[in-house]
Amino acid sequence: MQILPALLIAYPRIDPVLIEIGPFALRWYALAYVAGILLGWWYAVRLVRTERLWRAWGAPPATPPQVDDFILWVTLGIILGGRLGYIFFYGLIYQPELYANPMQWLKIWEGGMSFHGGLIGVIAAIVIFALYCRLDMVRLGDLVASVVPIGLFTGRIANFVNGELWGKVTDVPWAMVFPGTDGMPRHPSQIYEALLEGVVLFVILRLMATRLRAFDRPGAIVAAFLFFYGLFRIIAEVYRDSDQLIAGGAISMGQALSALMWLGAAFFAWWAATHRPRPA
Repeated sequence: MQILPALLIAYPRIDPVLIEIGPFALRWYALAYVAGILLGWWYAVRLVRTERLWRAWGAPPATPPQVDDFILWVTLGIILGGRLGYIFFYGLIYQPELYANPMQWLKIWEGGMSFHGGLIGVIAAIVIFALYCRLDMVRLGDLVASVVPIGLFTGRIANFVNGELWGKVTDVPWAMVFPGTDGMPRHPSQIYEALLEGVVLFVILRLMATRLRAFDRPGAIVAAFLFFYGLFRIIAEVYRDSDQLIAGGAISMGQALSALMWLGAAFFAWWAATHRPRPA
């Protein structure tokens, strides 16, 4: 394959810091998380207020005020789970210097968040909140899964703005040269992931909820989310230039963790097939 020597699409060099006042710096990366959480909050409230989606159960899995309260739990799950997941899934394996500097673990504003760690954190938040409020945790999980692609989209766009997690060297017409690389044109893999994990996954789950009445079957949305996210992430990682390889370089850590999500998808697909609505 002949690699093109020059850019065909210029990488839009955007300063990762939006506003800087003295020691305070507002970064696009942090703003993407805030935007994803706020938009997800709005969409979740809109879903629970759409009565036709919950007719089989007589009521949504949570009230709008409960969704408002749950946002704090989700935020903590995303931040703590995402950072700890990065540290344990990637950092301590591929950046052994983190052993000697645990304070570095706290610097989430410099990047280094794991989706799979954030997923574990959100699952923990769902379980604890559902038990505390006596809610059906599987139905609550369906609601949350419907919302997650919004945050995935904003997060991947932030990766693109930061010029990180770039793709492999290529000669496709939309290749870009990212800062900090060897100067060769590469796949904008962040955009691939934003489209697959964000836009396409959102549309799939939206159609399931509104056209196929998937909320009637607890676990159906969760199963679809786990399956399609795992599939899309595995596909996207083919184009991503990752040095976090395992199994003798055969697969990336992200692909391995995503494949494990299919076990969860199978469980929740079984749950959805065997649990019928029990109207309150």
